[in-house]
Amino acid sequence: MLDIKLIREKTDFVRERLATRNAGDEKKLDEILALDEQRRKILNEVEQLKATRNRVSKEIGALMGQKKTAEAEAKKTETRQIGDKISELDKQVAEAEQKLEAVLLQIPNLPNEKVKIGKTSEDNPEIRVWGQKANIEFKPKTHVELCEKLKLVDFARASKISGSGFLLYTNWGARLERALIQFLLDLHTTEHKYTEVSPPFMVNRDCMTGVGQFPKFADQYYGVQEGADTSTFGKLFLIPTAETPVANIHRDEILKEAQLPIYYCAYTPCFRGEAGAAGVGTRGMIRVHQFDKVELIKITKPENGYDELEKLLANAEKVLQLLGLHYRVVQLCTGDMGFASALTYDIEVWAPGQNQYLEVSSCSNCEDFQARRMALRYKNEAGENKFPHILNGSGTALARLFVALVETYQQEDGSVTIPAALQPYLKTDRITA
Repeated sequence: MLDIKLIREKTDFVRERLATRNAGDEKKLDEILALDEQRRKILNEVEQLKATRNRVSKEIGALMGQKKTAEAEAKKTETRQIGDKISELDKQVAEAEQKLEAVLLQIPNLPNEKVKIGKTSEDNPEIRVWGQKANIEFKPKTHVELCEKLKLVDFARASKISGSGFLLYTNWGARLERALIQFLLDLHTTEHKYTEVSPPFMVNRDCMTGVGQFPKFADQYYGVQEGADTSTFGKLFLIPTAETPVANIHRDEILKEAQLPIYYCAYTPCFRGEAGAAGVGTRGMIRVHQFDKVELIKITKPENGYDELEKLLANAEKVLQLLGLHYRVVQLCTGDMGFASALTYDIEVWAPGQNQYLEVSSCSNCEDFQARRMALRYKNEAGENKFPHILNGSGTALARLFVALVETYQQEDGSVTIPAALQPYLKTDRITA
């Protein structure tokens, strides 16, 4: 969340940066400042009452020493009344803090000043392009046609099992998906030096709040219930991305400065309800409720956050370079950025059968926004507790990588060749009917 001190001391700056997101969140600043002022006013009154109580307590001791029992008893009654008032005010402080936090948790991160001001994805500047679009001398088939002909994915039976927006990988399709996951993990753990973790696929509400998915987007995720016990519903949630559990590994901890930077990578399935989202429920693999992903997480000192973001982006790009897939990198404008991000790059891979770019990775620096929400700190050399920057990036996401690969490497006879980097994992150089 945003630092209340920053909001208090640089209100106009915060208002201006929030306004660039075009979501109207800057209108909530007046409410935040009013709640903060109320909280501080009550706290000040509490401090004054405590000082008075301490003074009166000392007077009681002096009166008792002077054998002035009646006056001492009167003072004792006064201290009890002061104590009752302090207790009442403490409750008011707790209520004000609860209200203040509830509003703060709904405020998105401030876009970094390097981010272009814009409204939609149409305003995202292109940073660079790698490779060339595949030279396919025949009309390219879509991934749906290829998957059905080669029996890589059974869309109909997936729908029968779980409904629309789910996939049933079969035979070479299942093996290709598994090969891609293993290739990604090996690349990031060996060449890029990330530590692999395998987290739970369900998390509690605090973890969802910590990374910024709750409370604002609570309607987009799958809650879990234990059997028929309805009281357990909403205590755990299926993860929308590995970022959720992995970024929270050190929540409520104070790390040593020497531990930073921390690099984690993890494979998980990802579950997204995305109620009302365009494309969910249509045939194909581009927008689904469950998909696989290898996620990259970094926890770094603030002064290194943006250098580490460039490295993380390069790590994700390396995946597509080794697979020989044409892609471009765009930087998201202020109006297209995620809730928790201060700066985001998207990597979009070219899919010939779709005749469009598909996002396969978002790489973001959330600065200290998530760290504050999850109370993650580190102690610097001066002994001060500081909030680190938390970075995340898809390294990369499937099934869109799967889509781009089969559409790029399709052959006129309907087969799909396998790029050299993936052949040791799949144990073949071509998938045929």
